[in-house]
Amino acid sequence: MEKFKKQLEQELQEIEKQLEESERPQATELSNYDNHPADNASDLTDQLTEMVIDEHRSDHAEEIKHALQAMEDGTYGKCAICGEEIPIGRLEAKPEALTCVEHAEKMEDYLRPVEEDVLSPTPKSDDFIELEQFGNSDTPQDKSL
Repeated sequence: MEKFKKQLEQELQEIEKQLEESERPQATELSNYDNHPADNASDLTDQLTEMVIDEHRSDHAEEIKHALQAMEDGTYGKCAICGEEIPIGRLEAKPEALTCVEHAEKMEDYLRPVEEDVLSPTPKSDDFIELEQFGNSDTPQDKSL
């Protein structure tokens, strides 16, 4: 347990350091006026790649924090879904794991915000009608057929 805790704390420090040192690439030119569209696309791709890497690092840091919290709570090493012992091989491979292999995919659901249980990802058609009582951006031309 102590070995995993040290490993997780060290990994968390490394990730936080990487996030602090991370710089978003800036455009290579002062003006986009004379740039070729491919140059702009390259700059944008570099920026998006860095953003995604930083987001991945942040997500991984959160997983580590959850595992460290589980250690403090005394629940580390037990599956958060079924309560069974997590095999030591899994913990050695992925010390931030909070579930057994069988429930690894369900962990995403376990850590989701509570609001998602109430809110629908796709609004119902009558939701829009109800919202229109507060106004909309339709002009008279939009309403005529």
